[in-house]
Amino acid sequence: MTQYDFGLIGLAVMGENLVLNIERNGYSVAVYNRTTEKVDAFVAGRAKGKNIKGCHTVEELVASLKRPRKIMILVKAGKAVDAVIEQLIPHMEEGDILIDGGNSHFPDTIRRTALVESHKLLYIGTGVSGGEEGALMGPSLMPGGSPAAWTHVKDLFQKIAAKTDQGEPCCDWVGENGAGHFVKMIHNGIEYGDMQMISETYQMMKFGLGLSNPEMHEVFAKWNKGKLDSYLIEITRDILGYRDEEGNETVDLILDTAGQKGTGKWTAIEALNQGQPLTLIGEAVFARCLSALKEERVAASRQLPGPDARFQGEKAGMVADLEQALYASKIVSYAQGYQLMRAAAGEYGWHLNYGGIALMWRGGCIIRSVFLGKIKEAFDRNPDLTNLLLDPFFKDEVIKALPAWRRVVRTAVELGIPVPAIGSALAYYDGYRSERLPANLLQAQRDYFGAHTYERVDKPRGEFFHTNWTGRGGTTSASTYTV
Repeated sequence: MTQYDFGLIGLAVMGENLVLNIERNGYSVAVYNRTTEKVDAFVAGRAKGKNIKGCHTVEELVASLKRPRKIMILVKAGKAVDAVIEQLIPHMEEGDILIDGGNSHFPDTIRRTALVESHKLLYIGTGVSGGEEGALMGPSLMPGGSPAAWTHVKDLFQKIAAKTDQGEPCCDWVGENGAGHFVKMIHNGIEYGDMQMISETYQMMKFGLGLSNPEMHEVFAKWNKGKLDSYLIEITRDILGYRDEEGNETVDLILDTAGQKGTGKWTAIEALNQGQPLTLIGEAVFARCLSALKEERVAASRQLPGPDARFQGEKAGMVADLEQALYASKIVSYAQGYQLMRAAAGEYGWHLNYGGIALMWRGGCIIRSVFLGKIKEAFDRNPDLTNLLLDPFFKDEVIKALPAWRRVVRTAVELGIPVPAIGSALAYYDGYRSERLPANLLQAQRDYFGAHTYERVDKPRGEFFHTNWTGRGGTTSASTYTV
């Protein structure tokens, strides 16, 4: 009986395309899908004549694979993944490897790694980014889980992954248990932020400056040849230049309500859990929530007035300012994302390679951009860098962009155009560079009403004090803790 190199369960769009990618790179693949008609249709269609075997049962799939068996699960995140794992475990042998390639929440991957390892098997939870085209031609892969599994899948993963212009694979080992899915979650959160910031610049150009779609198409085409060169800028260029078969500018026909699948929300929640100021991505998530209130916004637009101001300046100058503001805000978004990764690594005991993560995102994924090469260089210069804003390159770039950035936010406020992501990025920058913030007053308020205590500027850190502000409170104070 022929033994196959790799197994895959789940023949939806991503599954089919990954199988074809793996086979094209010299590996034989056995596939299974719960709806077996999909297996037969795939084998008779896109997989015809290729080194791909269709299986009608899990037992047949497992029996078809070389040891140690390597099976990727590509089904809907959540209970379906657990169900497939439970189905597979009884048929696996010590050292076999299960791989979850879906968008699983990283705490689930931490739990599943422990479960699978308790059965003397190995587990990988890998982020896969790049959509349908990436899966077929080369995705960004972010694997984590059982470290012993990496040597068995490294060659295959790095062959099927996207490559940088220098030929480096956009895939490397991320870290223990849930680290791979955590990094994919951060990727998706940054994706939310990038998309929101680009949309805000579009809104400023369209409603603030009155630019047409063809004019904006030209702006984004120009930006894509400079420091903003990225996949999302490229597709924005294409969207703004697209007309349907009737000649309509399609972007104007699309209802302004954004959907979301939850990974941006997970990122914001984890930032709150870790006490990290992930303000830009949080605003991007909330902007989607606000967009969904379409009927309420339509009603409010007829009752709540905005400013009568009209842009009076030079349009080309403001377009140049928008480019600078977008770039500086992007730096802040990544700075916040990396702060959260560093905090989580400490919390969960992961050993993350921050420059290597930037390299994994250079190609294949949705946030791929020239910009990421600069992040890798920053961590090559200083692996212990606490914040991207403190790297010499990024610090200089932000300082150069500041006047334009402030002009954009000021103009948006004057025109009544919301820029929550770009505005919050500037607020974060101003907060991060502030030696003194008003939290002293906030702590006084907390101590006043709840005896929560405070530290003093004239005493060592770690000593806590309480004031009897009213003369009626006594000397008892609450214990100090951080949620």
